[in-house]
Amino acid sequence: MEWMERIGANRVVLALSTARLGDAVGNSILFVVIPLYVAKLPAPWLPFPETVRAGILISLFGLANAASQPAVGFLTDRIDRYKPFILSGLLVMAASTLGYIFAGRFVDLLVLRAIQGVGLALTLPASLALLTANSNQGNRGGAMGVYATSRMIGFTAGPMLGGILYDHLGFDSAFFAAAALILVAMALIQVWIHDQTPHTTAKQRGRVAFFDRRLLNGAVLGSALAVFAMASAFSMVTPLEKQSNQRLDEGAFAFGIAFSVMVVSRMLFQVPLGRWSDHIGRKPLIIGGLILMAPATILMGEVHTTLQLIGLRIVQGIGSAGVAAPAFALAGDAAHDGSTGRQLSMTTMGFGLGIASGPLIAGVLAIPSFKLPFIAVGLILLASAWIIHRHVPETVNENNDQADSGHAATEAGTTGAAEPATTESPQRAAVHRQSEPSDRKI
Repeated sequence: MEWMERIGANRVVLALSTARLGDAVGNSILFVVIPLYVAKLPAPWLPFPETVRAGILISLFGLANAASQPAVGFLTDRIDRYKPFILSGLLVMAASTLGYIFAGRFVDLLVLRAIQGVGLALTLPASLALLTANSNQGNRGGAMGVYATSRMIGFTAGPMLGGILYDHLGFDSAFFAAAALILVAMALIQVWIHDQTPHTTAKQRGRVAFFDRRLLNGAVLGSALAVFAMASAFSMVTPLEKQSNQRLDEGAFAFGIAFSVMVVSRMLFQVPLGRWSDHIGRKPLIIGGLILMAPATILMGEVHTTLQLIGLRIVQGIGSAGVAAPAFALAGDAAHDGSTGRQLSMTTMGFGLGIASGPLIAGVLAIPSFKLPFIAVGLILLASAWIIHRHVPETVNENNDQADSGHAATEAGTTGAAEPATTESPQRAAVHRQSEPSDRKI
């Protein structure tokens, strides 16, 4: 098991990753089902085209998620406990998923989707803070890659499972299955993850400020921008399901496959690219991933067959693998003890905003032209790559191999009881000197 620990896959990381897999399957079942459910329910208060309503519904999830992140990040730093946030978030998501069964109008879906977004917000900063606490700069990219890969496995199975359940058993079966899998993830967290020993004193926790602009260093903001652009690109296809199916003469199951292959390709490349970022740096992979995703996204508006769509989604997946784990590792490298929740919440907020913006852009711009939203998001990807190249610092240097060989993984069954050994690069030290947290409260 030593080789697994070297890539960051200690028992805490594996436990979080396995639970995240079950949660991801449950949540992603809805990706295929929700756009079809929108067409079924009346919407007298919102007489918009179905693409716009589907975009609003999916975007609301991301907006509620993103809006909740700063408060959740503050509370995790203030309370200095992560497990209660993860469990409560999963419970909220499971309950709101079951609520879809009783929805009778489109407005009911809006309420439920917003609650789901808050539920996810409760889990993300706490999960990433635990991963950061149980990895170091020499293996953090690998740890984030393992976690993201488990999530991708779940997102691969979910849409296909959702398509099968809908085609053969109807909507309710998909909602029951999704809620059940989220509850399984909750049980795994309860059994496998022990709450961490606080690494801050009560006095320090009492001085945590809700917002401190000095925590927003270039690495944190750059990682947030990268995952925003990435999430916008892969989430934008969901409200276009009906039009895509008509253009390509395919059904819900075929669309589920096209959705899932992006996740499969990302899953295959996530750990290797995350681990590679531990050696060559975070920025080259993030920038390369964004540039690779841009033409693939633009060309998706030109496809005429399901096979072409699948090919472009595979390229999108490879590009997103170069962005996700290195971006979250970049934020973790730059985070300070005692402010990890707040700083990582900025990156997860970027992801939530991307999940919200992609479908909304697609739903609105697809009205004049089906191709227009793909062009717009492709340009966002290219602009993000340029900004990160110009303005985001690197946090990794060539000494990481030495740090990696000297790293001792956190003992099994503890989360934060021991400080992980960390070798700080000169670049990261500079980031920290520029952004030392203050005690000012706002």
